Order: sequence, then structure tokens, then C-alpha cells
Amino acid sequence: MSTTTQQPVVTLKDKHFIVSIPSAVIQQRVAELGQQINRDYAGKKPLIVGVLTGAAMFTVDLFKQFEIECELTFIRVSSYNGGLSSSGHVSSVIGLKEQIEGRHVLVVEDIVDTGETAVHLMKELGSKNPASLKLATALFKPVALKHEVTPDYVGFEVAPDFLVGYGLDYDGLGRNLNDIYVLKP
Repeated sequence: MSTTTQQPVVTLKDKHFIVSIPSAVIQQRVAELGQQINRDYAGKKPLIVGVLTGAAMFTVDLFKQFEIECELTFIRVSSYNGGLSSSGHVSSVIGLKEQIEGRHVLVVEDIVDTGETAVHLMKELGSKNPASLKLATALFKPVALKHEVTPDYVGFEVAPDFLVGYGLDYDGLGRNLNDIYVLKP
């Protein structure tokens, strides 16, 4: 597997992927989202909650755009079991250690597709009485939703294709790719 930016085809476990969203486009959108979040959270000192493992790259890139006072933490949940689609089951693996009652919380996800993980997270975190709770996602698949979820910040709306790169994986592989790739038909 090669991690060179703009490589037209990447092969992971005998599956071929082609570039869907180039790194430069991703970084430009992350900068735009960062500026919007800077405005929205001015004076609020939010807690940024990145969802491991997929959102690590997006969370860090977004965090570097912030000019506001803010804190960063990570939690880990899982709804994929190494295949090409969601298992439909969400399980918390590593929980939130910070107290969020009365705090402004921004959850950062890699992708919202079925909405299962987002609904689970927002319900669980919302039960801890934050001052506000919002959701940012690098990718959003509105046609794949099985639950009512409306992210507050969206990097890109995408088709219901299987994607890898920029934190997204296929059976653990491809997260390190700088571009986002789509499974080649």
C-alpha cells in the first residue's frame, strides 16, 4: 500500500480505491470549518471531544485551526467490525473522563452515515447536562441515515459509497492516507 497523495488507485486487501476528495480540498474545508467554529464558540472555552479512531486526523487538523480557548479529549466507540458496512451496534470502548456538566461540548466525528454512533454519543453526552452539545463531522451521508441526525458542522456531504483515507479505514488499513478514496466499482 502506498500513502502518496493523489495516487489514482490504492489497493487494500485486494479491494481497489480511487481518489474521491483530494487532501488540498479537505484542508481548505477544514480551515473554513475552523473559522466558523471560532466565531460560534468565541468566549465559550469549549471541550472538543474527538471520536477515535477514525476522527483522529480530522479532529487534530480542526483543532489546529482554533484561535479560541478550548480543551481537547478523545473517546472511542465502534460500530464497524472490519467489513464494508456498519454492524448497527455501538459499544463504548474508552469513556469520557472530563466533567462536562455546564460546559460547551463539540463532538468531532469522522463520518455520519447510519447515524447510529452519533445518536448514541449525543444521547449519552447530553445526559451529562452540558451547556451546549454540537456535532462536527468530516463526512455526512444523508441518504444512508437510519436515525434522525443533523450535524452542526459538515465537511462534505457524500454518496453512500464505502470510503477510506483521512482516518477512515477498511479492516484497519488506509487511515493514514491523506486523501479520501472511494471503493472502485
